[in-house]
Amino acid sequence: MGRAERGAFAFGARLCPQTVVRVASARVYATRGKNRETSLFDMINPSHFDLQSLRVFHLVAEHGSLTKAAEHGGLTLSAVSKRISDLESVTDCILLIRRARGVELTAAGRGLHEHALRVLDQVNSMANEMSDYAIGVRGHVRVWANTSAIVQFLPDDLACFLDANRGVKVSLEERLSGEIVDAVASGKAELGIFADNVPAPGLERRLYRRDKLVLIVAEGHRFAKRDTMAFAETLDEDYVGLNAGSSLLMRMRDAAIAAERPLKLRIQVSSFDGICRMIEAGLGIGVLPEKAVRTESFDSGLHLINLSDAWAHRTLWVGASDAEMLAPEAARLFDFLSRPDGGTDSTPSLGG
Repeated sequence: MGRAERGAFAFGARLCPQTVVRVASARVYATRGKNRETSLFDMINPSHFDLQSLRVFHLVAEHGSLTKAAEHGGLTLSAVSKRISDLESVTDCILLIRRARGVELTAAGRGLHEHALRVLDQVNSMANEMSDYAIGVRGHVRVWANTSAIVQFLPDDLACFLDANRGVKVSLEERLSGEIVDAVASGKAELGIFADNVPAPGLERRLYRRDKLVLIVAEGHRFAKRDTMAFAETLDEDYVGLNAGSSLLMRMRDAAIAAERPLKLRIQVSSFDGICRMIEAGLGIGVLPEKAVRTESFDSGLHLINLSDAWAHRTLWVGASDAEMLAPEAARLFDFLSRPDGGTDSTPSLGG
């Protein structure tokens, strides 16, 4: 037991025997340049924080300077300094270390900045949503979709839906299929569009689109004159693929395992365009959805080769946690994305 804790223990014993355990469990914190014994039950009052001070603190942290924060925030230097001083008083922590060429966040400052970013982001989201209602938006649907759906189909589909439903706002996020399923199940998104090789237990899913995967090679590659080939024939080549976690990469790895061959991933990138650029540079070959390859890529010398494998024909699902519990605008979009006239089957099914 350290000197401060022994002192706290003795002090508690003099006051009342029943307080010994509570006082002895106190922790010692270094705050604003002094040591004090703080009970685990002492809490900073959340109502003492204000949004403007958090915004100013974010500017200081982002620019590493009180002067630059004042310039970007349209404030005086004294006003910025006062806001930081108020925050240090509220938190009872030193948040910044003044240096000759700016300021540096302390550990407490870094922690506060992380929380401030989350708070400000939530407040901005709230303000945006309330603004939408104020100007006549009658509903908001959050949709998460994988890259294949966004690149090939969703732009036209959402434009058509929103043209007919002008009072609805759709927020779209591009994510990996596994993340999409989790988001829909947890309520972070009302609707999700994901690949058919990702389990979706408990979601109600409907067929959204079917697409075809093709092999992409550069001009002059030894496969460039082929029209069709099996994926197993390509496994001696270096591949350019998506980053870990993508359903397309999972499908390719599963196919390589089935062929009892390794998939030689030379480069991994985060986008279809990135794959095309790497292939154009002669850094490998790749597999992409046919409609995801832009026309200008052919002008730069890329060649598409059909894959004879059955797994090259995919299904993209649109899913919801429970269609009957969707808000009216989300239910309309769910029905629209799975409409028969879009070449899809709208029959609901359960499972993954």
